[in-house]
Amino acid sequence: MASMLEFRTAGFNPYAVKYSPYYDSRIAVASAANYGIVGNGRLFCLGLGPQGIQVEKTFDTNDAQYDLAWSEINENQLLAACGDGSVKLYDVNVDEFPVMNFHEHKREAYAVAWSPVTKDTFASSSWDGTVKIWSPARKESLRTLPVGNCTYSTSYCPSNPNIISAVSTDSHLRIFDLRTPVNAQYHLTTKIPVHQPPSVPMPPGVSPPCMPAEILTHDWNKYRDSVIATGGVDRVIRTFDIRNPTAGPASIMMGHDYAVRRLAWSPHAADILLSASYDMTVRLWTDGSTMATDQSPPVNPGLQLGIMNRHTEFVTGVDWCLFGVGGWVATVGWDERVLLWDANMMLQGRG
Repeated sequence: MASMLEFRTAGFNPYAVKYSPYYDSRIAVASAANYGIVGNGRLFCLGLGPQGIQVEKTFDTNDAQYDLAWSEINENQLLAACGDGSVKLYDVNVDEFPVMNFHEHKREAYAVAWSPVTKDTFASSSWDGTVKIWSPARKESLRTLPVGNCTYSTSYCPSNPNIISAVSTDSHLRIFDLRTPVNAQYHLTTKIPVHQPPSVPMPPGVSPPCMPAEILTHDWNKYRDSVIATGGVDRVIRTFDIRNPTAGPASIMMGHDYAVRRLAWSPHAADILLSASYDMTVRLWTDGSTMATDQSPPVNPGLQLGIMNRHTEFVTGVDWCLFGVGGWVATVGWDERVLLWDANMMLQGRG
């Protein structure tokens, strides 16, 4: 792979990376000292310029940082999910301290997501088994959605601000609809057992494990707003259509040697997604939904389009740039490295 930019987060092991939704030259990285086991966290705000990747600002926290999200209403603000259970809002124009501190979680805050539609709320999930909905204007949460077990990831539906998803250690994908009455299962509308085999025959040669396993990550498709991809400890990437929650996976992608830590659907193509894994690789996939076949199988066997293996430790974060030619991605790993590279090289068969 020819063009690749690199930045070292010396002394800190990254957990997440996000491109700014406003600028193609601004990237943020949430990281932790000592692999997040003990010690400080550091939020890196990085700028991409003629001299390569440069630090624009850093914010240190007393505890590890596990995730981040850029604000959708202010291009200079971003959230960090911290190991002490807090979610902190930082402004790159304000030195050192957060402008807001949201602290209700009883255990590690592990994921944070900003509403992309109404842009006036964000969600956080925690090891305490809850998802909380917040307004950036008030310190108290607006709602608490109980999951009941360690919740690794939460996200908003890209087209409906009332629909929120979460995945957790009990091998289930949960969908909450805030329009439903709170006394109806605390807004829980759908609960999909990710490990459950499909009700239709599998494609030849595809046999994913059917035992429950922790789900570490998930992401909504940006073009088909009822499709969600999940990944976790059993190394399998599955996609689900939440309109038919009992049907099982719509597509299955297998190839990683260890747990899938992070997934990101492409904002430029409906069938393309990236995965980051503890096997130290980042892989590019098509879920098979746009591939021409003589007879469309009930379950699509996804196809691996390419592999990036430049990281030398667990790969923990991956994100797509929204701008430009539509292929630049950022990846981070515990090797203290941020890598920026062009996934189009894989799509063109040159990866």
